[in-house]
Amino acid sequence: MNTAQFLVKSDLKFVDKASYTWQTPSNIALVKYWGKHNPQIPKNASISFTLNNCHTITTIDFVKQQKSDIANFDLFFEGKEKEEFKPKIAEFFNRIEAYCPYIFDYKMIINSENSFPHSSGIASSASGLSAISMCLMSLEQEMNPNLSSEFINKKASFLARLGSGSASRSIEGPLVVWGKHPDIEGSSDLFGVQFPNKVHPIFSNYQDVILLVDKGEKQVSSTIGHNLMHNHPYAENRFKQANENLGKMATILQNGDIESFINLVESEALTLHAMMLTSNPYFILMKPNTLEIINRIWEYRQEKNSNICFTLDAGANVHVLFPQKEKENILQFIENELSKFCQKKQYICDEAGFGGKQI
Repeated sequence: MNTAQFLVKSDLKFVDKASYTWQTPSNIALVKYWGKHNPQIPKNASISFTLNNCHTITTIDFVKQQKSDIANFDLFFEGKEKEEFKPKIAEFFNRIEAYCPYIFDYKMIINSENSFPHSSGIASSASGLSAISMCLMSLEQEMNPNLSSEFINKKASFLARLGSGSASRSIEGPLVVWGKHPDIEGSSDLFGVQFPNKVHPIFSNYQDVILLVDKGEKQVSSTIGHNLMHNHPYAENRFKQANENLGKMATILQNGDIESFINLVESEALTLHAMMLTSNPYFILMKPNTLEIINRIWEYRQEKNSNICFTLDAGANVHVLFPQKEKENILQFIENELSKFCQKKQYICDEAGFGGKQI
């Protein structure tokens, strides 16, 4: 794997002060990855819809200082200093030191806010670390104006992956593949790539309504969950299945076979949680209301001949997916029938988006 391409190869013209603000999205995987080896390399390829409304906005103020042995930064989340978030970010900075040595020449003030509840299964680490990575690449570009936008996005995805694997899929959109796969041209274990083929119109502007079943902290972090795949009795078969499913999904996205899309997406969601149920120690992230919602979706789909379906991330919340042409009817169904299973009847209306943008 060619990581050398991301090393700083030319002299940088340091600036005394700089500030950048990026808005980057969360994403929802259609084919899941669950299991990895160091450094943040997936055991199987995955594909996700980049979201539009669920995003993180991060500003980093850089002030030149004498070079330090450790990253010097203050971290504020939604206006409050968050010491408990700092170890993960410090570890991220240490991981990327070889590729961004200049960050140790700066004092950094990081201000971040989410448009959705933190640690509730909406991949806040994906949007958060991709936003930090884009801010770092904005600094690198200012110090080396010869960098292309294509390279900036690729390196940002590479960096974000070293903090959170799914963050590699939050730089671009609307469909991003992470992980080397024979059917996806340009795919890599090191960074995410936009799905390279023409997508059937039925999957454009695809809708995702996130039902907030549980807005609290997950009982088991994704990092711990991934580690439990190392000795999992079904791990190897799962990795093989996921890669086969991605090949099938690539075909489905091009030919518009929405029945196969629904079957594959829901199967992937349930398989992800089956891996949790069958690991040791075992754990359950779904809640009773998660199952209530799934059953109501199945009933609605059959009764209305709808193309509604669900997927799940590593949490209790339910992502309700459907084509844009069914939006009005399904939003009414969600409000009338599904919202009562959400905490305080809360849900987020979202749709496939196009990745990060500088503000």
